[in-house]
Amino acid sequence: VSFQFPKPHSAGPIMSVDYASRLSEYDDKGKCGLPEVFDPPDKVEEKAAVLCDLLSSSQHVVVHTGAGVSTAAGIPDFRGPKGVWTLERQGRRVETGVTFDDATPTLTHRALAGLVGAGLVKHVISQNVDGLHLKSGLPRSSLSELHGNMFMEKCEKCGREYLRDVVVSTVGLKRTGNRGKLRDTVLDWEDELPAEDLEKAQYHSRKADLSLCLGSTLQIVPAGTLPLLAKKHLGKLVICNLQPTKYDKQADLVIHGYVDDVMGFVMKKLKIPIPEIHDSIPRTQCSTAAETKETPSSDDGP
Repeated sequence: VSFQFPKPHSAGPIMSVDYASRLSEYDDKGKCGLPEVFDPPDKVEEKAAVLCDLLSSSQHVVVHTGAGVSTAAGIPDFRGPKGVWTLERQGRRVETGVTFDDATPTLTHRALAGLVGAGLVKHVISQNVDGLHLKSGLPRSSLSELHGNMFMEKCEKCGREYLRDVVVSTVGLKRTGNRGKLRDTVLDWEDELPAEDLEKAQYHSRKADLSLCLGSTLQIVPAGTLPLLAKKHLGKLVICNLQPTKYDKQADLVIHGYVDDVMGFVMKKLKIPIPEIHDSIPRTQCSTAAETKETPSSDDGP
């Protein structure tokens, strides 16, 4: 049985830089503005070749993504030299950026969808709320979105999710106006992580024999500590990030290079095609468990 709902309330196009301003005040935002480190191009290729070998020889690869995988889409990061939190501490504001609605998946997003499709990556765990992993065609069942999704509403009664083609109007797990049944999925600072996504993330992180971290300083807990679970089970840890992380010394391989450059090299060497970009978000009604349901219209409810 489906109920007729009005279209999801939207605040209109939301600049990606404005997302942070909608969160509650919070002082401890971690280390911001650390200098970026760049490996020479030949060193990046050498390390990327090692990553290819690890991907090919591993049985359960889990990828952890942070804001750095979306900067090429025009979405600013948070703790980089020109990140949102970095400039905020200087009394400044990021002046550039795209709307979440207009942002399109980067090469890295599409490459990860291709690696999942090829069976080389078993699960992706993301801290990002921009919806670009799902826009790239990555199945919801292969993704844990630990901090939510700007395009997702969730029924507070049955737990069913509705992926919209416009940004939802609220953040902080608030009711979105659709007869009081649907809430946004984007966490505020003190909100608890979504139980099913966290459970899947922990399961795959414990099972991983290779954890690949892309574009994250790994400062946010628990998302930033999940990659270490592979090391506890004798797995490998690879970190690709321009800024150093506190886990670099524990990693088996650290690549200081742009994630798109690294993933482009990886896909070429592994001879796996990079999927094309989807024109729009596939509006999918889905469970956070394994199966994806039939797509409802934006006027349909749970």
